[in-house]
Amino acid sequence: VQLQASGGGLVQAGGSLRLSCAASGGTFSNYAMGWFRQAPGKERNFVTAISWSGRSTYYADSVKGRFTISRDSAKNTVYLQMNSLKPEDTAVYYCAAPDSGVVTRNKDDYDYWGQGTQVTVSS
Repeated sequence: VQLQASGGGLVQAGGSLRLSCAASGGTFSNYAMGWFRQAPGKERNFVTAISWSGRSTYYADSVKGRFTISRDSAKNTVYLQMNSLKPEDTAVYYCAAPDSGVVTRNKDDYDYWGQGTQVTVSS
């Protein structure tokens, strides 16, 4: 499975961005999908995940109520809508998929990773 993340950029605090992650090389509908982020000098942390069906979603407390994950199986794409962005949201954002197909918050359970897209939020 190959994952290609896009949509990052520079935005002012309070603004919005939508990230996309296009999947290829596998059966997209079989995979749970997740987003993680990594700020400079910090570990890669869980942001959100969605089950293969799209019926279950999970969020880190820091983004709950501001970020929304969704998926479009017809386009083999998962989205991350980010609203009310804060400077502390600045990071490289990665999409990922676990080979098990089971939705999880643990980055060690993810086998396939996109290349990352930079999100910078200015104050």
